[in-house]
Amino acid sequence: MGSKVFFSMILVASLWAATFVTQGVAQVQPPANIPGLFPPGLPIDLVKCWSSLFNIEGCVLQISNSILSGKFENLEAACCKAFSSLDANCWPQMFPLNPFFPPFLKENCARIVPNPPSQK
Repeated sequence: MGSKVFFSMILVASLWAATFVTQGVAQVQPPANIPGLFPPGLPIDLVKCWSSLFNIEGCVLQISNSILSGKFENLEAACCKAFSSLDANCWPQMFPLNPFFPPFLKENCARIVPNPPSQK
């Protein structure tokens, strides 16, 4: 019975320590760096890249659905216009796991929102 009491005390002390230590550690650790996914010192500001898409209601959801389904029929013209106006340098950081998606999406958006003829 003595070993059960000792084990219980150790368990309670460990849980207590873990509760108080992890709160401080979470604030001290630098953000995780996944090699190749988000390299340090990005020259492109991801917030700026995504902000134009977040400003169009439902645009990010429409793009996410297109990624998952491979279908582009549900993209609205405003979303396509916002995506087409993005700097191409944003694409590798926005879609690091699928580098072929942004050009494919832009091509499909060109069908939804054709470029107006240039005036001379």
